[in-house]
Amino acid sequence: MRVVTLLPSATEIAYALGVEPVGTSHECDYPPEAASLPAVNYARIDPDAGSAEINEQVAAAERGEGVYGVHEDRLADLEPDLIVTQGVCDVCAVDEVVVEQAVDDLGLDAAVLTLDIHSLADLFESIRRIGDAVDRSERAAELVADLRERVDAVEARAAAAEQRPSAAVLDWIDPVMVAGHWVPEMVDLAGGAYGMESAGAHSRPREWDEVREYDPDALVVAPCGFDLEQTRENLSDLTERPGWNELTAVREERVYLMDGHHYVNRSGPRLVDTLEYLAGVLHPDLFASPPDDVVERLAAPEAEP
Repeated sequence: MRVVTLLPSATEIAYALGVEPVGTSHECDYPPEAASLPAVNYARIDPDAGSAEINEQVAAAERGEGVYGVHEDRLADLEPDLIVTQGVCDVCAVDEVVVEQAVDDLGLDAAVLTLDIHSLADLFESIRRIGDAVDRSERAAELVADLRERVDAVEARAAAAEQRPSAAVLDWIDPVMVAGHWVPEMVDLAGGAYGMESAGAHSRPREWDEVREYDPDALVVAPCGFDLEQTRENLSDLTERPGWNELTAVREERVYLMDGHHYVNRSGPRLVDTLEYLAGVLHPDLFASPPDDVVERLAAPEAEP
């Protein structure tokens, strides 16, 4: 079967099921061999720009032709039997409407499978759906069972914690956005309290004063699409805000930069890795420390003379 996966999480699921796509999205880079496959879509924004500038570009694109487009000639040449896309967020990846329009325009005989993941249960169901579509149902069941076992292990160990630190995860920093979807659920499973958003809700902009009032014990900074280096480059969008140094998480050195591009914001099998890393951040006495190339602890600011 010739499969095209138009979001990184779907590409990771396909590879985990033993299926190599014939085409992917421009952002698909894991496993590493996925980066060499033909990219079927493109973005109308500069992913290397700053946080505020990207936000402006996205707003302008949404007023115009949209954030993403499809290389229709490339898609036609690939002759896919199955195209996997998403309906979660039209900013994060090309959505089903754009894909279905391209399929209609080209007259392709291809099924379109749309993923709509807002929770770990949705992730597991999406793995099964893709498994069924590519004739890998048994492998999908095995993968889901393994992931569930790891989730259960985190939840059981976190239950032994004496306290549940309050936490906030930011998936954008200018404007500030508090992560929703699967993140509140994962913080809860990891033994934390997530008081700024409910499980399954969409991420949305928040006033900085809301973050200051919430004053989390732990703050995770994981902008969507940013790796650690790009997060560091844009960190002043947070650290120069009024009251930053007074936040409990800042004073107690519990601010963590996390690779949002590959982990927090990508709803593939590695979300369970992310859960384990969040547990290590929230309860370092119970869980192993996350890898240095995924999570970086921010030192407290130097005291003013």
